[in-house]
Amino acid sequence: MPELPDLELYLHALRPRLVGQSIERVRIASPFLIRTVEPPIEAAIGRAILDLSRLGKRIVWRFEGDLFFVFHLMIAGRFQWKEKGIMIPGRLGLAAFDLPAATLLLTEAGAKKRASLHVVSGADAVASLDPGGVEVLGLGFASFDTRLRSENHTLKRALTDPTLFSGIGNAYSDEILHAARLSPMQLTSRLEPAEAQRLFDATQAVLTRWRDRLIAETGEAFPSKVTAFRDGMAAHGRYGKPCPVCGTPIQRIRYASNEANYCPACQTGGRLLADRSLSRLLRDDWPRTLEELERRKTARTAPSSHPESIAPRGDRAHSPRRRRRP
Repeated sequence: MPELPDLELYLHALRPRLVGQSIERVRIASPFLIRTVEPPIEAAIGRAILDLSRLGKRIVWRFEGDLFFVFHLMIAGRFQWKEKGIMIPGRLGLAAFDLPAATLLLTEAGAKKRASLHVVSGADAVASLDPGGVEVLGLGFASFDTRLRSENHTLKRALTDPTLFSGIGNAYSDEILHAARLSPMQLTSRLEPAEAQRLFDATQAVLTRWRDRLIAETGEAFPSKVTAFRDGMAAHGRYGKPCPVCGTPIQRIRYASNEANYCPACQTGGRLLADRSLSRLLRDDWPRTLEELERRKTARTAPSSHPESIAPRGDRAHSPRRRRRP
């Protein structure tokens, strides 16, 4: 899912291309995209786009006449800048917005179409779509700490809760927690003041660094690859690869439809967090350290020394059959 740095990259690319322009035609390929009825989407045709902004993980277009488009790209929604009048791709295409000199496509990979567009009138209607999370960039430590401790969650959940903080998702929460050297499963109620300060500093640094880096790398081009997995990330998407700080293999835990990637040495004092899939494999034999995990995985995959386990198939065919129970 595009998060704060990715959405700021889109705004950087879209503002010079859209502000002051008028939509000449709207083509909708997926009826599930539009989540509102009134005003109709055709009301935007001919109106100039006055501004673009971000509302959490949503991108907002403001038109003349107090009309707004509010896009939520969800996991796989993406914008593409193409030549005017291009056909909407059959499998991925959701919509096309034809402008005087180009067409902006909205696409979504995957079978589940979750991206959405709300067409609303008035700032109050836009505000009603805001989940309520505060913008972390520019936020003071005291306000950050108060919001963080307002509910007792794991740090991973607190950072990604859109009602607490705005624009942080699965990818950048991994990066923030790695930079802060904190476990994703540590509870906010047990956070020491020095740890909270580290988390605040890491949040500001990671989001600012990635926002500025993505914009600098893209320049004036339109971003063609907005992804949650980027070269240079320390933990997210790096399962099994060495931590860039200490070299320990990055581990992960899976829960619901999400996952958390972390370094045991840097973040959990060498302790492994119980992963649901591996817990099912190892049952009660769950290791507490990375060394134990490697030993037990090796032991379970090694061939048995019992003669029957390595006997050729032909020899086993002549072994006595067990009598069936009546």
